[in-house]
Amino acid sequence: MIATLALLIWLYLFFLHGKFWASAPELPPATPPALPDADIIIPARDEAQTIAPVIASLLAQDYAGKFRVILVDDNSTDGTAALAGVHPRLTIITGKPKAPGWSGKLWALQQGVEASTAPILLFADADITHDPRHLASLVTRLLTPRADMVSEMVRLNCTSLPERFLIPAFVYFFQMLYPFALVNDPLKSTAAAAGGTVLIRREALARIGGLEKIKSTLIDDVSLAREVKKSGPIFLGHSGLATSIRPYPQISDIWNMITRTAFTQLNHSALILAGTLIGLTLVWLVAPYEVIHGHGWRFLAGLAASALAVASYFPTLKRYNQPKLMALALPFIALFYMAATIASAVNHWRGTGAQWKSRAYGGPGA
Repeated sequence: MIATLALLIWLYLFFLHGKFWASAPELPPATPPALPDADIIIPARDEAQTIAPVIASLLAQDYAGKFRVILVDDNSTDGTAALAGVHPRLTIITGKPKAPGWSGKLWALQQGVEASTAPILLFADADITHDPRHLASLVTRLLTPRADMVSEMVRLNCTSLPERFLIPAFVYFFQMLYPFALVNDPLKSTAAAAGGTVLIRREALARIGGLEKIKSTLIDDVSLAREVKKSGPIFLGHSGLATSIRPYPQISDIWNMITRTAFTQLNHSALILAGTLIGLTLVWLVAPYEVIHGHGWRFLAGLAASALAVASYFPTLKRYNQPKLMALALPFIALFYMAATIASAVNHWRGTGAQWKSRAYGGPGA
């Protein structure tokens, strides 16, 4: 029964779950049919290692319309603002102390929004570099076909051994959780965004009540997408024109990245956590177990489910230039993510949460 259930789950995931595994769509370089003014808002807290190339790449955008970059220095202690440089198109704002009830990133973004005037806003992270064609391609997709918000999963850093082992899986699991085809279908309720690159119409942001509507959320990108999609179309894709330069050289770096938000994603619910772990066991562990230990139908069901799982990972591995054999490690990778999710819950229950930029996240009341 369990082997059959695991196979049925994989038949659904592979054939009926929005082709999550396709690692698509990707926005091509394009020239927009109109040139609305755009303000690019970068929240930055202690980003001395990355801020200079990030700002330089944004100031070099080949966009024929008017645009400027607004850097919100969120009380950095490492000289982030000074390293950003000086440019006529660059405005640097010294962030105010975080207001009660706001998450740090959203409070910084809010200050950038208040300082901006353009009808189009690009929220971008302080660790992402941009091809000169990137802003134009984003605006093109916002205009044709019309969308209220366009977001992209940028290419994540994938050079160290821990990154090669775990980062493509992070993207793959995100696609599984939020199939891009369903996100982009206005008739479906599925909504998501990737916070590193979010282009949004000012009117759409105002319509949902501004960033204040989601001010306390930790997974702010998905929360913003849900609010926007209630009244207008959104788009989520992959980017070939933007790359994260934040390294994760140690397994502990990726572990901390997951534990910071995993239990929040589950609404801090022990019941949802238990259900998630059971589901992940059925999806990732039952099939390989049956391949090794099963006989007859159990073996065949496990083999078929495993084959679907492995095949579904190939497009993501290709995107990150990793060998197909890496797909055989998916059960072990899944165990890592399951353990990190449990750790995220334990941190929350202990009242510690996770640490990011000298701030605590994820504990009760955080």
